[in-house]
Amino acid sequence: MQTKIEKIDSSSALAIKIIESQEEEALDFLSFREKLSYANISHPEKRKEWATARMAMRDALEVLHVPYPGFFKDEHGKSQVMNGTGFVSLSHTEGLAGAIFHRETPVGIDMDFIREKILKIGFRFLDQTEIDFLEKDPLHYTMAWSAKESIFKCQGKRGVSFRDNILLEPFSPSASIIRGKVRGTDFADHHYQVQVRVISNVVLTYTIW
Repeated sequence: MQTKIEKIDSSSALAIKIIESQEEEALDFLSFREKLSYANISHPEKRKEWATARMAMRDALEVLHVPYPGFFKDEHGKSQVMNGTGFVSLSHTEGLAGAIFHRETPVGIDMDFIREKILKIGFRFLDQTEIDFLEKDPLHYTMAWSAKESIFKCQGKRGVSFRDNILLEPFSPSASIIRGKVRGTDFADHHYQVQVRVISNVVLTYTIW
């Protein structure tokens, strides 16, 4: 099936793939450890999401001419490269799975459907300064959520609060870049640039450390 692949630069690429059932032979590229993980997923939809995200990662790696090394989750729930070379982040939403890889630098990727209900839960993940500049618009709120998710994945540690620790600078609903930082943690001095794509009714964001 068609995969949307974007080569970001000579060191990084991302891919997005429609989630669908996969034949067992199509997953032969997985590492032994991944095949065991896949076999232990009982929920059919979870199996499809998991497998499609790895297929997206394989496609992203191919444009960089990097052999598929296999991936595992560390104690923080962040995906890591089995051979210790490079950085990866995976995401999925209803019907779509995505992956990003960088040879040298941590990355984060997120995809979310734009839904009206996000307006009701903004107080859970937004600082008051962010609520003040965001329009009461599901797209604007979803962009904020997704940007924070990408930053969270990139920094890679548990215990970081979207509302209390990740702060975004003002941005418009048409923005292609969202700037933010993590405060009150070990990475308080680091600033992120989050790239934004709106694909139909899905917000895609990613950031490179």
